[in-house]
Amino acid sequence: MPLTDVAPIEVSTEIAAPPAAVWELVSDLRNMSRWSPQCRKTVVRGGVMQEGAKLININRQGLLVWPTQAMVTEFVPEQKVAFKIRENWTVWSFTLVPTTDGGTRLVQRREAPKGISDLSVRLTNAVLGGVDDFTAGLEQGMTQTLARIKAEAEGRAAA
Repeated sequence: MPLTDVAPIEVSTEIAAPPAAVWELVSDLRNMSRWSPQCRKTVVRGGVMQEGAKLININRQGLLVWPTQAMVTEFVPEQKVAFKIRENWTVWSFTLVPTTDGGTRLVQRREAPKGISDLSVRLTNAVLGGVDDFTAGLEQGMTQTLARIKAEAEGRAAA
């Protein structure tokens, strides 16, 4: 049976750059390999980032490497990009909220509205340290990802 009692993971950061500049970065999910400690490569099948686009991701943790397939489920310019992972049913998103000082609050979220697939739970328990440890690692990785996006966006804004 799938794991159905799954709390969302959410991290956020304030970026001293306007939403349009942050969107330019996060709307192209091929950039994830620069920021995420787990994602090594993202390929957009057909090359166009838009709602309905299909993605292939190559992930790595230690010596383990595994592919996932995803589909972009939301693509709202300067507001939100979300994608659903086929193998484990999770939904990942970046949400951009303008701040009063002209910057952007960027939120990264992983949720599992339909639970996490039984296959994914079994593999996570068998080779990725268990669901709790893997989830804690995801949250740490999301914090790193947002810090790297922040640094890139603010670096571009200052240039």
